[in-house]
Amino acid sequence: MQLTCNLFIPANKLSTPRFSFKTRFCYSPEYSNSVQADSLKTLEWTSICNQLSAFTSTSMGSSAANNARLPIGRTPHESQKLLDQTSAARLIPQQQLDFSGIHDLTDILSVAISGQLLTIPELCTVRQTLASARELFDSLKRVASESNHSHRYSPLLEILQNCNFLVGLERTIEYCIDCNLSVILDRASEDLEIIRSERRRNIEILDSLLKEVSSQIFRAGGIDRPFITKRRSRMCVGIRASHRYLLPEGVVLNASSSGATYFMEPKEAIDLNNMEVRLSNSEAAEERAILSMLASQIANSESEINYLLDKIIEVDLAFARASYAQWMNGVCPIFSLRTVEGCDSVEEDKDNDISVVQEDDDLTIDIEGMRHPLLLESSLQNISDNHTLRSGNAAELSNGNGTMASTGTSQGTTDFPVPVDFKIRHGTRVVVISGPNTGGKTASMKTLGLASLMSKAGMHLPAKTSPKLPWFDLILADIGDHQSLEQNLSTFSGHISRIRKFLEVASKQSLVLIDEIGSGTDPSEGVALSASILQYLRDHVNLAVVTTHYADLSTMKEKDNCFENAAMEFSLETLQPTYRVLWGCIGDSNALSIAQSIGFDKKIIDHAQKWVEKLKPEQQQERRGMLYQSLQEEKNRLKAQAEKAASIHAEIMNVYSEIQREAEDLDRREMMLMAKEAQQVKEELEGAKSQMETVIKKFERQLKNLGRDQLNSLIKESETAIASIVKAHTPAVGFPNSDVDSTASYTPQFGEQVRVKGLGKLAKVVESPGDDETILVQYGKVKVRVKKNSIRAIPPSSKNPATSFATVQGRQSLPSGESQGNLEINSSNNDLSYGPMVQTSKNTVDLRGMRLAEAAIHLEMAINASRPYSVLFVIHGMGTGAVKDRALAIMEKHPRVTKYEPESPMNYGCTLAYVK
Repeated sequence: MQLTCNLFIPANKLSTPRFSFKTRFCYSPEYSNSVQADSLKTLEWTSICNQLSAFTSTSMGSSAANNARLPIGRTPHESQKLLDQTSAARLIPQQQLDFSGIHDLTDILSVAISGQLLTIPELCTVRQTLASARELFDSLKRVASESNHSHRYSPLLEILQNCNFLVGLERTIEYCIDCNLSVILDRASEDLEIIRSERRRNIEILDSLLKEVSSQIFRAGGIDRPFITKRRSRMCVGIRASHRYLLPEGVVLNASSSGATYFMEPKEAIDLNNMEVRLSNSEAAEERAILSMLASQIANSESEINYLLDKIIEVDLAFARASYAQWMNGVCPIFSLRTVEGCDSVEEDKDNDISVVQEDDDLTIDIEGMRHPLLLESSLQNISDNHTLRSGNAAELSNGNGTMASTGTSQGTTDFPVPVDFKIRHGTRVVVISGPNTGGKTASMKTLGLASLMSKAGMHLPAKTSPKLPWFDLILADIGDHQSLEQNLSTFSGHISRIRKFLEVASKQSLVLIDEIGSGTDPSEGVALSASILQYLRDHVNLAVVTTHYADLSTMKEKDNCFENAAMEFSLETLQPTYRVLWGCIGDSNALSIAQSIGFDKKIIDHAQKWVEKLKPEQQQERRGMLYQSLQEEKNRLKAQAEKAASIHAEIMNVYSEIQREAEDLDRREMMLMAKEAQQVKEELEGAKSQMETVIKKFERQLKNLGRDQLNSLIKESETAIASIVKAHTPAVGFPNSDVDSTASYTPQFGEQVRVKGLGKLAKVVESPGDDETILVQYGKVKVRVKKNSIRAIPPSSKNPATSFATVQGRQSLPSGESQGNLEINSSNNDLSYGPMVQTSKNTVDLRGMRLAEAAIHLEMAINASRPYSVLFVIHGMGTGAVKDRALAIMEKHPRVTKYEPESPMNYGCTLAYVK
């Protein structure tokens, strides 16, 4: 590659260089792949692949992931296809698929191709793999057919659609071999069946003969018991050496170690043994022929088997990507396309061949809340070993486009790592990120590189909503120190050598990431060279993102709209980075502030500040500082308002939910009470009826034996008994004839508790009655004006503390698992200014199971955090009483506690504190 560069840099001031690059090159794909491989190593792509390998289901998929041999789309279409496969896999529960029977057949195929025989277990492994692959495809088709949206599964079905599952080979192996017993079946060939049949018949004859001879030897005293064995592959009998004469012309095959026993082959068995040896050899030869035939068929099908295994790996990796995505709550990215070539420039530069185009406000990169997947692993460690995340309700949680509906990200993620937003508009070719060291510039740039790589490889991203980014053919990253003593490269030489390689292989679809561009050399020359490189990248790559401490590079946006600035946020209050990217801003290094915060000598800081004032125009520095501080204050104010609004909204929704649950519970309890009262009335009526029938029967029985004179006395006695029964079942308190009569003469007084018609609750009169026949009452914190005729006096029985409004309210709002006694309070202590006594998660502190010091801290924090004029439910339990005593001592002395109500017989283990 030949580079020609003409630069003109005035002293102490950077101007836009006028230059031209002339390129003549033709690099091989191997060279481009080598440069890309170095960048993948820089971005730690291998670690991402290792994370993914934990979710694979086959040894082949695990090996491919561990060796970083994941499929990466070579075109946007291929990458989109991989994304579609991942989205489809997230819809299928794991229990519906089985990869357990699929094995790596690479070594078996190598043996078969070399012409060697395969063992029976190896043949069974081939059969099981072919059968499992076919069953896997059938399972996928069944899941698709049972779904109302079968087209969503087509990306997975297309992988195995054109595969040859070699059913004929599978059935041939199954026909010839019993894999349960690991033997070749007789039906494998006609010759084998004949040989084995003859051999079985010959063995039966031989066995019968040897049993007869052995029994004769035993009866003759030649052996302690009949004994038949095999020596030198021939069947024989055992006999004492002293009795060998019992087998004339017999052949001695072997002898025992002591020589006292001979193992002899009787003369009559010699021909049968010879036949057994011949048949055994014939059987072994026929079995070798069958194994050779099967191995030959497997070798001939080697290309189809390898193709099938490759497709199985694709399916396995698709489900691994789906599980990986769900593990980190990932979402499917969308590839964006640049609508225009060139970029917006302040003025047209004919030498640089830059076209002036209309600005497009749309974003070409729009990623919100992207977390670095390697840093994210530590916050998800509690579920890192759970490889079954794609099971369960995966299909139900899908929102239709392959992404998963969030089920509570807070369960698996924390505030680490800090999510990063990427907002890059159309037309931007170069982004210059500035800011302090350790501010997150490098990590943010790596996160963008990994997001691009993961999208190309079909992975979902740990981000929010639907991330959008272009498809890049090459992702080239120069991050870190690449000095080499062996190659005699300094830090700057290694840095600039890698950039040279990027310029050689980059295209209009490439992404270039350069950390600390132009560093490691003289600042003035570094700025000049960096500016020239950035202008070249502007015209020759899709996007370049660089980090720098050179403030002059951030001014290039002022003359060329192809450039964009970004800064890493830095808190001037804490002097700590926030690790967030501020797009469109220029960041200061804040070196002096950081040095001062870590304890540098103040004299050194003061001298450095004077040098800064000399090197930078004072007014410009002051204006920039004031502007930055003003923006930061405005941002902090808006952020605080947004957080406050979100908190209020969440609290309102919680109270609404609790009130809704309480209302549902009230309806249920009202129905239960009505049913109980109806049953009680029914029982009382039946009792009264029974008592009356008893009186009548007694009257009839005595009437037969009485005369006329005693009849009147008996009638009066029966009437008196019936009257007493009626009186016993008649309510003691009568009901008023009308509401007008009961309220005509009643006038409520200020501070009196009354019941309001239609409200059904106790309320307090907060204003003396006026002339307009209306009265102002308060229910909790709500004040309302009602008509006088709608107010009812409270009967004396309703003012019992045990049945007060606070008690009823408390019992109706009990959380699950708590005793009703926790909310019993006396109406005498229930100041309505504190609102209704409804226990919620916001006004409850549970001290049970804590040590005294811990309980004291939690109680102090709860009291201090309570709202004014609120009631705090302090649950201390029973136990030894130590926690309770400590809690009461704190509430008695705490300046915010107006009063507290100790536990009562109906409210053990809980004390109510009234907060100022």
